[in-house]
Amino acid sequence: MRLITWNVNGLRAVARKGLLSWLEAEKPDILCMQETKAHRGQLAPELATPDGYEAHFHSAKKKGYSGVSTWVRNDGPVALKAEPTAGLGIERFDEEGRVLITEFEPFTLINCYFPNSQRTLDRLDYKLDFYDTFLHYCNRLRREGKRLIITGDYNIAHKEIDLARPKENRKNSGFLPEERDRLDQFVAHGYVDAFRLFQDGSGHYTWWSYLFNARTANVGWRIDYFFVSDDLVDEVKDCTILNEVEGSDHCPVSLELT
Repeated sequence: MRLITWNVNGLRAVARKGLLSWLEAEKPDILCMQETKAHRGQLAPELATPDGYEAHFHSAKKKGYSGVSTWVRNDGPVALKAEPTAGLGIERFDEEGRVLITEFEPFTLINCYFPNSQRTLDRLDYKLDFYDTFLHYCNRLRREGKRLIITGDYNIAHKEIDLARPKENRKNSGFLPEERDRLDQFVAHGYVDAFRLFQDGSGHYTWWSYLFNARTANVGWRIDYFFVSDDLVDEVKDCTILNEVEGSDHCPVSLELT
């Protein structure tokens, strides 16, 4: 079974750059997208109801902003147990369209676009509050016996090996000590960074600035993750960064389960 996550930086924009052809070639069982920047009613039919997939959306109240979407293959190995849940049940977070929870028999999948604290750090408190609330929500699901896959754009590079220039970014959004501490808390509560099960070195990134030819030079950040609850680790077969895929300032990440 294969899942792919991708911050597409605009669903309509990436569709113009070949999303559906790429999807037909890759054929993931589940595709999680972040920063879709669209309401379902704004989408062309092939995006609102994609061929071969059941598409679910959680859009921001503000049009053209944020948003997540999870597409589940109709003939894939798992089927939804119930209608997806949009949001955490807290208005100030949910109005930004950041969380979509889909429950399957083997696991519960959470597709999340975590807040950006902004270059000026104006939204740092909001971001940290979101992380604390989100972890509490995930832990509640664990206490209910659910096994979790938590994927998306976390907007944090966890360790120094997760970005090309850690020393220059110690005081910058996405690599602040208090932000990195939130991912430390994830790990301490039994959530495992699936990519690091297979790769322990540097140079593996999922986001690059559009400026200064950063992607060609591979001056990037790894901020897009699959975290799995520790009771799912034995079923993780592979986790790969698909850095050759273009169309966004992020690239997709693939997770394979047995």
